[in-house]
Amino acid sequence: MKIGKILVSAGLVCLSLTACGTTYELPQIGDAENQRASLMFAAAKQEPARAALSERAAAARFQRVAGRVAPIAESACRQAMAKRAGFDCQVGLAIDREMKERNAYFTYDKAQKPIIRLSMPLLRDTRSDDEVAFVMSHEYGHLIGRHVEKQKQQALAGAIILGALTAAATTRSTAYGSYYDGNAVRSSMELGAAAGSVAFSQSYELESDTLGTRIAHAAGYDPLEGAKFFARPEKARTSAGNLSFWGTHPPDAKRVATVIATVEQIEARVALKSAPGNRAAVAAEE
Repeated sequence: MKIGKILVSAGLVCLSLTACGTTYELPQIGDAENQRASLMFAAAKQEPARAALSERAAAARFQRVAGRVAPIAESACRQAMAKRAGFDCQVGLAIDREMKERNAYFTYDKAQKPIIRLSMPLLRDTRSDDEVAFVMSHEYGHLIGRHVEKQKQQALAGAIILGALTAAATTRSTAYGSYYDGNAVRSSMELGAAAGSVAFSQSYELESDTLGTRIAHAAGYDPLEGAKFFARPEKARTSAGNLSFWGTHPPDAKRVATVIATVEQIEARVALKSAPGNRAAVAAEE
């Protein structure tokens, strides 16, 4: 087996689609941003329990915010994807009335159309339009950052690399030729796919926070007020064992500091910049 060629091919999967990093540069975070973020977390711990909105009020809040955020986000997506023919920026934005957990997500449906869903329990738990706007804008950040596409490519690359290495390690020579342990290879490919798909998950969350901050701000909302939704001590899983919003969007001071730093960039009129690796990939595609 030509392991070297396989590993090179796996590397090209990442490089050709910039699947091994963020699309945009993340803001630099200093002591000042970290200190403000820590203070926000400390203040969140002292807040009283939230009173749940009625479903009617929650749905009205969703519609009100969606009417302002969606056009801004779609415009930002079209501008970002101007050189990617056929990229779909028209998101199916709706409330998930079946999900019992407080959560939000971006994905593609069976027809490969992009969709964003905010669950009703999450909406009922919000204290302001700013919070809904930030969560919604964050999910649009996953679209613009092409995170679903990248994670699929990372999973493929991880499966190829670990599978190839396992095949090499388990190959045995006999008088009649060589053989290898197929079960071990399959197990390693599954493990490699899982590892590859989450390799940059934290970076992608921070990138979505960066993009979401800019979208929410452009729509007329306060991203810092919005970020308070996840800047509070909450369990990652519900009593039923399902992941909550804080399980799929882990709260930590670095995320809040990223929002703070992005707001500072906006106020200083610092434009969003492509990450170095992404600039090289785009140039290669042209």
